[in-house]
Amino acid sequence: MGEEESAPSTRLGPWAERLAERFLIDRDYTIVTRNYRTREGEIDLVAARNDCLVFVEVKARAGIGYGKPVEAVDFRKRGKLRRAAAAFLADREHGDRRYDSLRFDVVSVVAPPGGTEPIVEHIVAAF
Repeated sequence: MGEEESAPSTRLGPWAERLAERFLIDRDYTIVTRNYRTREGEIDLVAARNDCLVFVEVKARAGIGYGKPVEAVDFRKRGKLRRAAAAFLADREHGDRRYDSLRFDVVSVVAPPGGTEPIVEHIVAAF
């Protein structure tokens, strides 16, 4: 991981998003866009692999004392992500490419204290 071995304490979210992006790219995903914002909400990453468009929520924690990061993607958050994805698909700027399937994934990042290696978990078709 080079210069970004440990998570910066004040910028955990953006650091985790960059880490998740590299993780997906290393697994043959193409990043379509980052931080897609709409009135409905925000999608951290939109990626594609083969003919599947993937809406990715990145959740990070500095430890698991408050639960795993994926546990923060609750019913309300899933609804916001679905509405933001619908807005993305309706957006003419992104509507040129057609995909055979869509799905929602979560990339969970736990940055243990002490600068140890972060734990990245990719939950495919999380909801």
